[in-house]
Amino acid sequence: MDFKNALLILALCLGANWGIAQNAIPDTEVKTLDGQTINIREFAENGKITVLSFWATWCSPCKKELDAIADLYPEWQETYDMELVAITIDTRRELGKVRPMVESKGWEYTILSDENQQLMNALNFQTVPQTFLLDRQGNIVYAHSGYVPGDEYELEAKMKAIDQAPAAEGDQH
Repeated sequence: MDFKNALLILALCLGANWGIAQNAIPDTEVKTLDGQTINIREFAENGKITVLSFWATWCSPCKKELDAIADLYPEWQETYDMELVAITIDTRRELGKVRPMVESKGWEYTILSDENQQLMNALNFQTVPQTFLLDRQGNIVYAHSGYVPGDEYELEAKMKAIDQAPAAEGDQH
């Protein structure tokens, strides 16, 4: 085997291992807006299709994305048995702006805080908005960075694909 082929095989093996390692949501704690600590895996292992949407009060594309999804959310919940968890990365200093903004927008999402950006770091991304789609077993099956109008329909197409996939053994859906 020549050096190039050996290097290619090594790169493919490392890439495959990285993909497997990044498939699960890390065992990381976040907080509710009331300050209660919760492990994000509780949402990953709830048997529903779950969207984790990372955002911040200062992020205009984040707010546009969550506003666009808000119009579709009730139908998505009914059609796909899903939930959206909006995780703010606002710092402790900015956290006081979150609840008033959520209430003024009328967002019906579960809102959590990653004020120390532990989950953000564990998932290895740097910018918001950042969206992760989890299947019913809690595996990351899709990730998307940024927002342009229409991205919500791509997200819906991914949820539809999960919903129409053959049920895993023991899956009650």
